[in-house]
Amino acid sequence: MADSRSEGIALEAPKHEKRPRDSILVQESKDELTDLPSEAKRNSSSRFKVHRVSIAEPCEDEDDSAPPQQHYRYSIDSGSERILDSPHGTFSFSPSDTYRTHSYDTSNLKTFGGNTHEAIPHLDHYRNLLSTTAALKSRPTLQELHEGKLPTMFKKDDEQKNKVAAPLLPDEERGGKEVTTASSSAPQAATKFGWIKGVLVRCLLNIWGVMLFLRLSWVVGQAGIGLSTVVILLAAVVTTITTLSMSAICTNGEVKGGGAYYLISRSLGPEFGGAIGIVFSIANAVAIAMYVVGFAETVRDLLKANNALLIDEVNDIRIIGVITITLLLGIAIIGMEWEARAQLILLGILLISMSAYIIGTFIAPNNDNFSKGYTGYRVDVFKENFLPDFRNEEFFSVFSIFFPAATGILAGANISGDLKDAQVSIPKGTLLAIAISSVVYILCAWSLGACIVRDASGAIFYAAVNATIDGDMTLYNSTAEDGIKKVPFVTMSLMRNCTLGEDGACKYGLQHDFQVMERIAIFGPLVTAGIFSATLSSALASLVSAPKVFQAVCKDRIFPGIHVLAKGAGKGDNPRRLYFLAYFIGIAFICIGELNAIAPIISNFFLMSYALINYSCFDASLANSPGWRPAFQFYSMWVSLLGAILCIAVMFIIKWWTALLTFAVIASLYIYVHHRKPDVNWGSSTQAHVYKSALQSTLKLIAVEDHIKNFRPQVLLLSGLPSSRPALVDFASSFTRNSSLMMCCNVIVDPNVDSLKVQRTKEEYSWLQRRKIKCFYAPIVAPDFRLGVQAFMQTCGIGKLRPNTMVIGFKNRWRQGEPKEVEDYFNTIHDGFDMQFGVGILRVKEGFQCDPNFVDPPRKEIEEEPPEEGLPITICLENDLIEPAPQRYDDDDIEEPKTPERRPSIFDSTLLQGMDDIIATPDVIHESIVKPDNFSEETLKMMNRFNEKQKKGTIDVWWLFDDGGLTLLIPYLISLESNWNKNKLRVFTAGTKKGELDREQRQLATLLSKFRIECKDMTVIPDVGKIPRREKRQEFDSLLEGFILDEEKGETKEKYPWKTTRDQLKLLKDKTNRHIRLRELLLQHSSEASLIVMTLPMPRKGTCSSGLYMAWIDTLTRDLPPILLLRGNQKSVLTFYS
Repeated sequence: MADSRSEGIALEAPKHEKRPRDSILVQESKDELTDLPSEAKRNSSSRFKVHRVSIAEPCEDEDDSAPPQQHYRYSIDSGSERILDSPHGTFSFSPSDTYRTHSYDTSNLKTFGGNTHEAIPHLDHYRNLLSTTAALKSRPTLQELHEGKLPTMFKKDDEQKNKVAAPLLPDEERGGKEVTTASSSAPQAATKFGWIKGVLVRCLLNIWGVMLFLRLSWVVGQAGIGLSTVVILLAAVVTTITTLSMSAICTNGEVKGGGAYYLISRSLGPEFGGAIGIVFSIANAVAIAMYVVGFAETVRDLLKANNALLIDEVNDIRIIGVITITLLLGIAIIGMEWEARAQLILLGILLISMSAYIIGTFIAPNNDNFSKGYTGYRVDVFKENFLPDFRNEEFFSVFSIFFPAATGILAGANISGDLKDAQVSIPKGTLLAIAISSVVYILCAWSLGACIVRDASGAIFYAAVNATIDGDMTLYNSTAEDGIKKVPFVTMSLMRNCTLGEDGACKYGLQHDFQVMERIAIFGPLVTAGIFSATLSSALASLVSAPKVFQAVCKDRIFPGIHVLAKGAGKGDNPRRLYFLAYFIGIAFICIGELNAIAPIISNFFLMSYALINYSCFDASLANSPGWRPAFQFYSMWVSLLGAILCIAVMFIIKWWTALLTFAVIASLYIYVHHRKPDVNWGSSTQAHVYKSALQSTLKLIAVEDHIKNFRPQVLLLSGLPSSRPALVDFASSFTRNSSLMMCCNVIVDPNVDSLKVQRTKEEYSWLQRRKIKCFYAPIVAPDFRLGVQAFMQTCGIGKLRPNTMVIGFKNRWRQGEPKEVEDYFNTIHDGFDMQFGVGILRVKEGFQCDPNFVDPPRKEIEEEPPEEGLPITICLENDLIEPAPQRYDDDDIEEPKTPERRPSIFDSTLLQGMDDIIATPDVIHESIVKPDNFSEETLKMMNRFNEKQKKGTIDVWWLFDDGGLTLLIPYLISLESNWNKNKLRVFTAGTKKGELDREQRQLATLLSKFRIECKDMTVIPDVGKIPRREKRQEFDSLLEGFILDEEKGETKEKYPWKTTRDQLKLLKDKTNRHIRLRELLLQHSSEASLIVMTLPMPRKGTCSSGLYMAWIDTLTRDLPPILLLRGNQKSVLTFYS
């Protein structure tokens, strides 16, 4: 019964006998093992085994007299308790029955699993999120555990509460309703095959092709028994290495449908996978025609021998071929089960035909067979045939003809989605198939070499035998026929004499006769049936493989528009549309003919697949990713690399031009997929290599000494959300793109830590990628803007990849904003110089914050609903770098709102209107969200002003003071950018003495030439020290209104640090006049420039207030083209030494 103190619901579990207190063994008896589901039994054979599971005996309770506890509560913070199931149930491994029972004893566990939200390790927690069973069970989120928040599903209704409260109870105990059996409620599962029927049989049928019956004798005749064995073993070595690599890959996680395509794509990425998927599918589709034509030719020869041709030799092949492929299509469409039965029948026929040949070798030859080279097993024939006798051939040419017989090792892997356990079936079935087929090939080669000579005339002579004297044989030379009869007579010498053969040449023996196995067999037609079986089985396997592989390619949507072909039908998800596609491709090639020229290309396509499988294993091992944990351990990364090299070498051995053609096709498809950038993430080894190479390069960079020639401006851009200030981000990217580090930093001002949860990192990276900006995005939550920037300056970057230049947008509304923000902005510039950063301030007339037509939220609404205590208060100002804190969510609504629709050509962020002195809470901000559609044409033009080609003009560089050369270097880098290449540099500098302007100009020209910086014009300004006009001085004084300390009213510097004292104004009068004068010169010389870069005034600590400094830079930048005030850290960044 439920405890009286509990507010939740407790159910009493059924009574059962008390379990022994000893530690228990999982699967103690054979009976318990048989009760386990098939998946559990299969897992028990894995390399990773749990031999013993012991549960320690809990400590004795204080109340020893209490009965054993029969139920266990899993508490929720509302007070309800989840009830665990009876401890005697059998654990269910079925994904559809996850929560039913468990196999461990929890009868004495009184705390573990109760009073906690924690979840015990479970298979479902690690399923793919896109899996159909992913929603059955998921572990609590970090937010739920850390903050005690419950997911929404816990609060739906009472029925849902009760259901979730007992996740381990079976349905009948949870809901009180009768549960139907799995067979009646669930749809019938698709047919799955084991390793014998699914892999071994298919591989054997593909490896034992027509080569065994029609070409193996020729290989022995050319290469001899010894080198023929080497040829077979070499082919076996290549295929074995490939299988070992394939086994390692397919045991590194669950293998789905797609065969070689799935293995390669998940290992090397979509580029290689997509290329191989297309090529491999086409190769299999064309191979159907090859095998069917081979079958049709054999039937045609039989018809020709019996004078029963239908039309003519060519058209008979086409007719027979079309009829055959149509019948095979019917078998494939019916279902995989019928196709597997057909394969078993064909394998049986093939085994019978081989047995007929083996038995035939032990039967003494008749005169006809003897005259055609069959001698029976003889030592002298074996010795003679052991050594090679190449005739117009060489070892590698013979190897190239034999090797296609060994390319059937992927027949089982191609239907990986139809296997019960691909991780076990593929390695076991494929390796065993290679071993069996290689042994059979070697035995057949040795038997052929031991009982058939290379050359035989086929001539038969006759001898005269006396009919009255039994056994008396003499040459037949008498004219009298009484008592004499003719009998066939053949000797070894006569058989080997090729001059006695037809047309004076030998047409029989290993070198000449492809039908020797049929002649030797105990019943020749059985070998013909074996040839039929070999061709039809290979054709059927290819007809199944091609659609299955291509279906996987279509489902992944790597190539556009082909996903409609992936639709399956029936319980096995048969791709009927693709079956018909393969069918029509096969018919096309059957009707075209000329398959002899296509065969080498098909072989090379298969070999390229093998090469990439080997390379995938090598690459995954080389990347050394923690995710590379194959259960199959009998592989070596270097052996896999050797296998890849051997496969490529064999490609060129077969035909060099087909190898080059194969590489060209693969490269073309790779480039296409790479540029298309499909939206897939499979955790490939390529991704692991990116990390590894980046890590190694960063570590190497630490040991590299800094040098001026290698200086790069590494930018810390205080951009806020990059998508909210595209022009600022584009400008910084114009001199860092592809060559320097750039980090977009976003300071989220919020004393509440909740903002850590929603930082839009993924969305901002997506926006940056679509805009083709190469940089990093780093958000940070800080109590105020300055502390956030200080944290960035101290911690941003790694090793030598650290920012050295801070770029910030000018604060346009510094006079209308909060004085605290102005002070933080000013002190941030100080912090930059303190940290030895170069500092740049960029200003454009329109500002940077995107400002669509925005309707202010009613002030009354803001006043009536004061912000909730603890919520961040954010001032939304144009060009402010303080980002509004993200919206917080109540406990009842933990799901975040979906991101609005994106327009890649503009930007995807929902932005806020810059508002004057409007204090907004996150709730108001959420109501004020705008969409990109609201932007005017002028706003869009402003957003993209630095992302498009700039008009022809100039980049004016006002290099007033020597800061180390940064003021000159950055505009030079900007001029190299393609968007700015129509703008030439003009350099301005201040003259020191009136009479030496020419000398100073020549010095400047010499310095620029030594720096190898080309500029359009160089100007030395002689009158920078001239007193500015009165109206300009009055404009400056108007900027300082409200920023001058009024001591008469009791204002102090400590209370108003942003204000300037009268003494400071007098002390800095000359500097102020100089800045006002520079404004006059800028308006005179650079008002039409495309960009102005000018030396940033240096704020002296303790002598210049934030208000005065902001007035200086406002004076220098107001009503001008885009202007960058820049100051280096007084260290040289330019050199004229080589």
